[in-house]
Amino acid sequence: MKIKLFIAFLLFSTLSFAQAPPKDWHHLSAAEGYPGISTNKLYERLPKDITPDTIIVAVIDGGVDPLHEDLKSVMWINEGEIPGNKIDDDKNGYVDDIYGWNFIGNAKGENVHYDNLEVARLYAKYRDQYADADPDKLKKKDRKKYDEYLEMKKEVEEERAKFEQNYRIYSVLKDATDVFQEGLKDKEDVTADDIRNFQTDDLRMMQVAQIIAADLDEGGTFKEFVQEINEGYDYLKERYEYNYNPDFNGRENVDDNYEDKTERYYGNNDVKGPDAFHGTFVAGLIGADRNNDLGIEGVSGSVKIMAIRTVPGGDERDKDVANAIYYAVDNGATIINMSFGKGYSPYKEVVDKAVKYAAKKDVLIVHAAGNDGTEIDSENNYPTDEYEKRGLFGPKYAPNWIEVGASNWEGGEKLAATFSNYSSEYVDVFAPGTEIYSTDIDSKYKRSQGTSFSAPIVAGVAAVLRSYFPDLSAEQVKDLLVTSTDEQPSLMLIKPGSDEKVPFSELSVSPGVINLEKAVENAAQTKGKKKKADKRTFKTLKAKPKA
Repeated sequence: MKIKLFIAFLLFSTLSFAQAPPKDWHHLSAAEGYPGISTNKLYERLPKDITPDTIIVAVIDGGVDPLHEDLKSVMWINEGEIPGNKIDDDKNGYVDDIYGWNFIGNAKGENVHYDNLEVARLYAKYRDQYADADPDKLKKKDRKKYDEYLEMKKEVEEERAKFEQNYRIYSVLKDATDVFQEGLKDKEDVTADDIRNFQTDDLRMMQVAQIIAADLDEGGTFKEFVQEINEGYDYLKERYEYNYNPDFNGRENVDDNYEDKTERYYGNNDVKGPDAFHGTFVAGLIGADRNNDLGIEGVSGSVKIMAIRTVPGGDERDKDVANAIYYAVDNGATIINMSFGKGYSPYKEVVDKAVKYAAKKDVLIVHAAGNDGTEIDSENNYPTDEYEKRGLFGPKYAPNWIEVGASNWEGGEKLAATFSNYSSEYVDVFAPGTEIYSTDIDSKYKRSQGTSFSAPIVAGVAAVLRSYFPDLSAEQVKDLLVTSTDEQPSLMLIKPGSDEKVPFSELSVSPGVINLEKAVENAAQTKGKKKKADKRTFKTLKAKPKA
C-alpha cells in the first residue's frame, strides 16, 4: 500500500494538493478569482494621509518565534522591562516578560512540551474515586459522575488502543528508515534500486524496503518518504504516550499550585517554547510585516503581537487560559486570538470570569471553531462564549466573543472546508482556512490548514478596524465582522463531515466569508463609543468604487 495513503488521515494540516491556490489567496477577492477577504483591494483604497493606531493583538497559543524575520519588527515589546536583569521592573508580577509570557513552564526555564487531553485527565481523576465502586450503592449525584467516568474510560481506552496499534507499526517503519538513512547517507538521490539492493538479513527491513521502493516507483522521493514516516511517528507517539495516557503527568515542569485556580503568577518568559510552529503561523497571518519585502504579508499593517504560551502538545488547562486572558488584557491587548479548543472544561467558571473581565475592559476575543467536521454547541467545544452560570431568563453570552469556521479556496459548493466545525447558532463567520501560507519557526514558511488559521485572519480584520476606527467598541467590531461578509444564505454547500448539501445559513450565523473591504466600508459609517462619527472619515470608502 502506498505509504502516503496510509498516513493521510493523520496529517490533514500539512497535506498539499496537486493543484494549489496562490500563496496569498486569502488576501484576494472573488473578482480576482478566489474567495478571500479582499485585503489587497482594501489597501489599494485606504487614504494615504491617515496614520492608523497601533493595536496590540495577543496570540494565546503554543508559542511564537519572536525572532522570525517576518515577525521581529511587529512583536510587542514590554518597554517597562529591562531584558535579562531577572527583575520585575514594571511590577506586573512577571519577570523579564519582554515579548509576553509562558504559563506552561517554570522559573528554571523548563517547559511543558506535551500534556494529556482533558478527557484523560478527568478519567484519571474519576478512576481514583470510582474504579472499585459498586454502582448500585452510589447516591444519585455520584451515580451520574460514575456514568460519566464510564464514558470517559471507554473513550480513553479505545482511543489509546487504536493509536497504540498504529504507533507500533510506525515505530518499526521509523527504525527501518533510520537504518536506510544511515546506510545510504553518502547517496545524494536515493533510488528505488538503491533500496532494493540494500544488504540486510532482517525480515522487517526487507518488508519496509518493498514499501519504500514501491513508493519511489510511483514518483515519490526517499526524502519525502522519511519525512512522512517521521511526522506520522511523532503524531502517533504524542497521542499514545501523552494525550490519551491517563498516567502521564504533564504538569511537572510548572511551578504552580495547580489546585489553586486563583493563582496568577507562575511560568517563565520563554514565549517560543519547544514547538512554536502553530503560534508562529497564527501570528504571521495577523500581522507579518507588510513592508519588508520578505515572506508574507499579514492582514493588518499596524499591530504588535503579544505572545502568550499556554497550549502544549495536548489540551490546554483552564487555569492557564484564564491567566493568559488576564495577562493580555492587563498589558494592553485589545484583541485576543485563541486558536485552540477541547471537549471538556472542568473549571469553566474560571475561564468565564476571565472572559467577563476582557469584556469589561473592551477586549475582543476571536476563537477558532475546531476541526472535527461537526456541529458544535455549548457543551462539546470549549472554551465557549456561553457562560456556565445562567441568567434569570436563560443562558448568558459573552458579547465580545466571535467564533470562526474555515472556508475553502475552491469556493462554490466546496466553500466550507471539509474539516470545519459549524453551527447556525455558535459559529459567527467563516474565513479562509485551507492551503494557507504563513510563517514557520526559524524564519521559514509553509502551508497548513485548519480553523486555527481562519481565526487569526478574522483577528487581523478586527485589528484593521480598531486601528483605523479606534472609537469602536469590541461589541461594535464584532457586529461589523458578522455583518460584513459576502453573504450567500441560500448557497448550497457540502456540509463538513458529510456528503449532504445544505444552505450556508445552516453552517454559520452570518452565511458568508469575512470581507475586510466591506467591513471597513461599513465601519466608516458607524458611530463609535462616544456616539459621534470618527473625525478621520473615509470618504473614498463610503461607497464601492465604480467599475
